[in-house]
Amino acid sequence: MPLFLSAPAMPVITPTVVTQTFEEPADADDPAIWVNPRNTERSVVLGTLKEGGLAAFDLNGRTIGVYPAPLPPTPDAKPGRFNNVDVLGDLAFVSDRGRDRIRVFQVDEHGARDVTSPAAKPVFSKTEAEVDEQHTAYGLAAGRINGRDVVVTSRRNETSIALLQVVKGPRYDTKKVSTLDLPSTFTLPNGQKWTVCGEPGEGPQVEGMVIDESTNTLYAAQEDVGIWRIPLRINGFGKPQLVDKVRTWGAPQKFNPETEECEADGPNPGFGGKWLEADAEGLTIANDVLLASSQGDSRFVAYRKADMKPLKDFRVKDVEHSDGADIVLGKLNLLVVHDGERPDGTGFAFIRF
Repeated sequence: MPLFLSAPAMPVITPTVVTQTFEEPADADDPAIWVNPRNTERSVVLGTLKEGGLAAFDLNGRTIGVYPAPLPPTPDAKPGRFNNVDVLGDLAFVSDRGRDRIRVFQVDEHGARDVTSPAAKPVFSKTEAEVDEQHTAYGLAAGRINGRDVVVTSRRNETSIALLQVVKGPRYDTKKVSTLDLPSTFTLPNGQKWTVCGEPGEGPQVEGMVIDESTNTLYAAQEDVGIWRIPLRINGFGKPQLVDKVRTWGAPQKFNPETEECEADGPNPGFGGKWLEADAEGLTIANDVLLASSQGDSRFVAYRKADMKPLKDFRVKDVEHSDGADIVLGKLNLLVVHDGERPDGTGFAFIRF
């Protein structure tokens, strides 16, 4: 059982190591851990850097490789922008938000190698012009469901998530088989309707996701809403269940065009949850525990996965506004979290336990 579950109230955990700091245009976002089956101590941590591409680190936090995102295909097009990453076997799947594609990397102890099919097509966009509107592949989780390798990705500024099957070969591709639209309007306990506030034309997106292979379940964090539990099949989604809400769920808000932020528009009626301060972000699973990033107040919350009972919250020292997280248990006991606000950039923090 991870160390933080037996720690005192609101523990602050000190990272074992931290990576280098990345400055714009590189911008650290989401980590994933590849466990070396032959030598655990030569495992590799991957981290997305948005327009900076994908980075690979050793367990001491040293950078062993940076793999650039694709260049724009034309001068007026958007460049590649790697948003989220997850590992399945010796493959890493990356959501390329800039080009609306899933990119695939082969991972070993020396780093990563792009093995994406050159024929890979946009996930959500019907044309390259639509790609440039940037309602594109965003959050990502990979897993094996009933013996089939799958990827789930969300759509930026939309409520949609898509299920893709992995197409194997000398170069790898994915095939979209199903989509699911989560709600943006909810009925409150008092019978009133509440619509999530956002910039005009933008819906409440999902980013943090994780697949629980033991139960064929997707956990998805809709940033201004909360955490969804969604049954997964190899060809589609089951009925979503909202299993925890952010504190501001149901609170009246309005969009301020001057600040480009949503602001309170009345008292919070208290219909939301008690543990997550929006945005609800990175999700990862450690045995029977689900970890979630409460990005709005730089905390992490541990839930008992079976019934989503909150067990403990904690902070990681000097880690602010964390997006993504990944954890592995066994021969390698490691938690990696995104560090979203360093004085001169962003990075990742490792906690060995």
